[in-house]
Amino acid sequence: MDDHEILQHLLSLENEAAALVDDAQAEADRRVSEGEKLNRSRYDETYAREVETLEVAYVQKITAVKEGYRKLLEEYGNNLKAMALNLEAFSSLAEALLLTNGLDSVPGGKP
Repeated sequence: MDDHEILQHLLSLENEAAALVDDAQAEADRRVSEGEKLNRSRYDETYAREVETLEVAYVQKITAVKEGYRKLLEEYGNNLKAMALNLEAFSSLAEALLLTNGLDSVPGGKP
């Protein structure tokens, strides 16, 4: 083998190595791309499930809070309705506060 044949052979080997490297890079890129697609798909599915779970919990919590608030208001209204109105005592107190010397003139007022 002369020098020219040796150089040709080395160039041939280098070209084959470059082709192998290019093929390996293309395969790596393909695998990375597939992995990214798979991971994105898994992420989207997990995210959607989590959002749905949180949405259901949110709606349940809001419904429970609204129901508790409604019951509290109903109870408060019932308590107000159950209270006896003492218009005479209210009128006396209003008159004492507005027209006289304040609570001094109201029985049980300031000493």
